Amino acid sequence: VALDDELASLLEQDRPLEEATREALVMDLFRRGKVSGGKACELLGLSRPAFMARARELGTPVLLTTEEEWRTEKAIVDAWLQ
Repeated sequence: VALDDELASLLEQDRPLEEATREALVMDLFRRGKVSGGKACELLGLSRPAFMARARELGTPVLLTTEEEWRTEKAIVDAWLQ
């Protein structure tokens, strides 16, 4: 994908363009329900808490929409409580 200099500079901030672009794409796919939270974590190489924190920083709502996601989150919370 070709990006002009202005768009590239807006995406880059203080990270490599490829990393910033990947994050933007994955977050958009997650926001639109095209990938699950677990898949987004996998694609970005983030733990669930790190993904949720980053999504919150970017203003991306983190809603659990599938039964599998609810079970995964419950297991994570249960593990934290032990």
